[in-house]
Amino acid sequence: MLADSSFCTLASLPARPGRGGDAMGDASSSSSSSSASYVRMVQHLIEQCLVFHMSQEECVEALWKHANIKPVITSTVWKELEKENQEFFASYAKEMRDRALEKEAIQVLRKLLKELSPSLPHE
Repeated sequence: MLADSSFCTLASLPARPGRGGDAMGDASSSSSSSSASYVRMVQHLIEQCLVFHMSQEECVEALWKHANIKPVITSTVWKELEKENQEFFASYAKEMRDRALEKEAIQVLRKLLKELSPSLPHE
């Protein structure tokens, strides 16, 4: 899934005009570097959520609860990843829908088996 070579990272994206790296001095550069590092960390954590097949909502909640990352930050980074990796996220969304359908089918089968269980002969 993440080994797909088409999966682009935010760190590999070119800097946007007007953000860091300009003639504003070392403080701006340091702040920009720190912000980029923070975004890369959030991106890495989102990638870990994807490995565990989490939805965006589950990821946002998990990062807020366990890493104290504000939901707006996680959502923003997630949306940027989606923009830059449309094919990957389309495939991921389909996989998540397929998993949900499989889970639902398993629950229905379990319920049916439980209902039929008393009427089945026991050896």
